[in-house]
Amino acid sequence: MATTPTPSQQQMFAERAPDGSIFMLNLLKFRDQARYADGRKTDLTGAQAYALYGAAVGKIIHELGGRIVWGGAANVLVIGDGDLQWDQVAIVEYPSMAAFAGMTASDAYQEIHVHRDAGLEHQLLINCLSAEQAQALAGAR
Repeated sequence: MATTPTPSQQQMFAERAPDGSIFMLNLLKFRDQARYADGRKTDLTGAQAYALYGAAVGKIIHELGGRIVWGGAANVLVIGDGDLQWDQVAIVEYPSMAAFAGMTASDAYQEIHVHRDAGLEHQLLINCLSAEQAQALAGAR
């Protein structure tokens, strides 16, 4: 299950990133038990490890001028097939593509990323356009 972007996904995002704010929809599935790449022993669940990352990355996002627009637990699959596969959902706004890219490349982010990797079983990260961005894109075609 994916928890990091492929090179082609990174390239497409860079090519299609809108001007202005970047809105990211996060669909998160946690491991039952956190699993750290360095093999450290832990009693943390995946959700608890991710919460360590979440608290720290929230501060970084705020310092960049971004914000967590909304976040919460997934509850019931109302429309769709199969079982609800996501544990948590969040929408995060970054002030720009440069701010987002700078955050993910920063030392501060790299230090906390270990908790994200330990906690996540699977993630979808979807760049979404605001209504204004979508209209501008449609007008440019």
